[in-house]
Amino acid sequence: VIVRYRGRFAPSPTGPLHFGSLVAAVGSYLQARALGGRWLVRIEDLDPPREVPGAADEILRTLETYGLQWDETVVYQSQRHDRYQAVLDDFYQRGLTYHCQCSRARIQTLGGFYDGHCRSLALPAAQSSVRLRMCDPVYGFDDQRLGHIQVPAALAEEDFILKRRDGLFAYNLAVVIDDADSGVTEVVRGADLIEPTVRQIALYRLLGRNEPSWLHLPLALQADGRKLSKQNHAPALSQRQISQTLWQALFFLGQ
Repeated sequence: VIVRYRGRFAPSPTGPLHFGSLVAAVGSYLQARALGGRWLVRIEDLDPPREVPGAADEILRTLETYGLQWDETVVYQSQRHDRYQAVLDDFYQRGLTYHCQCSRARIQTLGGFYDGHCRSLALPAAQSSVRLRMCDPVYGFDDQRLGHIQVPAALAEEDFILKRRDGLFAYNLAVVIDDADSGVTEVVRGADLIEPTVRQIALYRLLGRNEPSWLHLPLALQADGRKLSKQNHAPALSQRQISQTLWQALFFLGQ
């Protein structure tokens, strides 16, 4: 059976799209179109405190303005909490998770990587985060653009968070479940997401789902070397100079 290519673009509604977002959107869109596949859009509205009201609709309008038309119904992560919880419940039954009450400050004193302190404490669910018991770490993967990528052992082996103490689901859990359920065959995204890839591959394997291939695009940077992002106040995409801005994105991607 030949599996038709399925790609996706998955912005967070924390503000309007900027040039870095456009590079990721255009890169994933062109890859899907070049391979005769489908291009999906998902709104990653997992973190209400960081979201900007109306941003999701504005993102979709901007994509349409730039001629980037998705092929299927837009998925909203905020509507999939029951699905994420069902996977967490299954993991818990399988002994793959545990509750943790360590503070971010404590983990910073360890050098930024959690040390498994709560693994065998059998803490209650209340006031706890949920961590994956990492038994089969993934230390590297093959990227379609960059070749083989190896990550530090401390990153690969860490028992990372699947659900935060405040009850919000973690990015790594939601993105893997959504991509697997949507049948995504290749993830095309910015190089700032290279490191979490090994954690996501580990989750695919625990879910018993086929892993996609990976393609990480170069990051658009500001003049000071920081990546263009909403946190760094990157300007919103022009709603007028569409052709010029698209040309700049294509040029940036080496097209």
